[in-house]
Amino acid sequence: MAQLEPLMKRNFIEYASYVVLDRAIPDLRDGLKPVQRRILHTLHEMHDGRFHKVANVIGECMKLHPHGDAAISDALVTLANKEYFIERQGNFGNVFTGHSAAAPRYIECRLTPLAVETLFNKPLTTWARSYDDRRDEPAFLPVKIPVLLMLGADGIAVGMTTRILPHNFIELLKAQIALLSSKEVRVYPDFLQGGFVDVRDYDDGRGKVTVRARIEARDDKTLIISEIPYGTTTESLIASIEAAAEKGQVKISGISDFTTEHVEIEVSLSRGVYADEVIPQLYAYTDCEMVLQSTIVTIVEEKGRQRPVEMTVTQVLGYLTDQLLERIKAELAHELAQLEDKRHWMTLERIFIENRVYKRIESAKTEAAVRKAVWDGMNEHSLYFARPMVEDDVDRLLGIKIRRISAYDIAKYKDDLEEVLAAIKDREKKLKNLKKTAIGWLEEMIEKYDETYPRRSEIQKFETIDKKEVARAHIKMAYDPQSGFFGSKVSGDKFQVTVSEYDRVLLVCQDGSYRVIGAEDKVLMPSKLLYASIFDQEQGKQFVVVYRDKQKNPFGKRVKIEKFIRDKEYLLIKDREGKVDLLIEETKPGRIHLEFAPAKYQRLHEAEFDLDTLEDCGVAARGTRLAPKPVSKITRLDASRG
Repeated sequence: MAQLEPLMKRNFIEYASYVVLDRAIPDLRDGLKPVQRRILHTLHEMHDGRFHKVANVIGECMKLHPHGDAAISDALVTLANKEYFIERQGNFGNVFTGHSAAAPRYIECRLTPLAVETLFNKPLTTWARSYDDRRDEPAFLPVKIPVLLMLGADGIAVGMTTRILPHNFIELLKAQIALLSSKEVRVYPDFLQGGFVDVRDYDDGRGKVTVRARIEARDDKTLIISEIPYGTTTESLIASIEAAAEKGQVKISGISDFTTEHVEIEVSLSRGVYADEVIPQLYAYTDCEMVLQSTIVTIVEEKGRQRPVEMTVTQVLGYLTDQLLERIKAELAHELAQLEDKRHWMTLERIFIENRVYKRIESAKTEAAVRKAVWDGMNEHSLYFARPMVEDDVDRLLGIKIRRISAYDIAKYKDDLEEVLAAIKDREKKLKNLKKTAIGWLEEMIEKYDETYPRRSEIQKFETIDKKEVARAHIKMAYDPQSGFFGSKVSGDKFQVTVSEYDRVLLVCQDGSYRVIGAEDKVLMPSKLLYASIFDQEQGKQFVVVYRDKQKNPFGKRVKIEKFIRDKEYLLIKDREGKVDLLIEETKPGRIHLEFAPAKYQRLHEAEFDLDTLEDCGVAARGTRLAPKPVSKITRLDASRG
């Protein structure tokens, strides 16, 4: 064991690191998990503008992804259904109903224009070796948009989890403009399924949001659910409604699903209930309302090391906005270098042809002499060079064909050179005003895609629904004296009470025991039931109790039942063998008549007592003795009060 322990520790750490970095948690730089990155890279390598069979894409992607075709297929379908980067053709399933996609050999896909425009740039891509060391794959894509917050992510790794909610693409771009303009930023989740969202507790991505279905009344007896909460399907939503209906929490007579490309669930209401009553019940008892937690955990690279970090939405946007500036700067620098190369070559080509330098090589007998002739001829005009000439330039000059020389157009050269110089000037200007350049690019993207990606979820502030208030009192409870049972599944005509699932019922028996129960099926009473009613937990319940102990001595007390533990039995009288004669709810119970038990030489046979004089005491107290002798019968004088 001593030898195995370090081995197990090392292997576990390696496994945990692999799950965190290579499977479950997305990379902050491009917002993608490895399988998503490999799918998009594969599609870009295959991109020719036409659709590709998903089976072919999976086959190509397997060269980079070591976890099999099923994992790639599921990830591709999920990514395609987010509608940003993969255009679909065929049955990719339905995010509303939860139906799965067709087999990969029947469906096709390709990159969207947004993906082609914003995710790839080969010269600026950082490459890594694939798992089998046979080919290169991107370490991360050089994306220019906030993919992490657009797509959202769910992942469970070893000892950590991430739940990033999706956000609206256009709103994210506007937030980046605000950051570049040093303004306050606030963005909130947006879901493909639509519905309503309450963002009061979002806390910049560290809290939660509440989402609701969009429910509208077609008439007093019919409800239409046209949008559903994120994380649900029409199937799961209908199941939750049916479950609530079975429990009597929601009164409906039927439910039908007409969902195709758009959600349409029709809910028919029972007789005697109306839409304005049932809609709050649907939000309270079914998946028509869901609470979604947000925990943004992402992989961040710092000083060459990758590690998971918990961040806020603002921090993520700040990082990605700085990254956008770096991406634009790198792209402009790369374009500028290419333009300078083009300018340099155009200048060399003009000098080589216009000054007939190529004529000098006609008399050269060796390759070295040919190259020397070119060098000497070109150096005579070095003042016009864009930069010093190198050996590769000589090779290119020697590769110019006769047709090119004979057809050379000096006027066209001047026009082309002016275009190149204008482009160089433009790139240099943009580099000097990098923030302005980035804002301009973001504004162009907003104008281009604003109508394509509108907000789907409507932000609202929800009124908190108290389940106790919307609960229907539909559970009927009763007492059967013969069996001694009380409950919702007892057939009896005594102490009938109609309650909701949130009500509590106070039961008092003749032996002085009492308890507070919920809507139980069956509860056996220890003795005859004297009292059963809904118990107000805030107000409590006050009684005047008149009882006799086992020696028949009479006692009375005024008590208030307040604190309790549900289903726990308590005693109103000290002596379990005693008996409660009167349980009076009035605050002024009046007088009672006491008949003493027959005894030898007894001169006094009866007495009266004014119960109004009783003082409050604790439930466990014995109370006031009402007579000095045992009593055989206790009668309330003012029977109309009983």
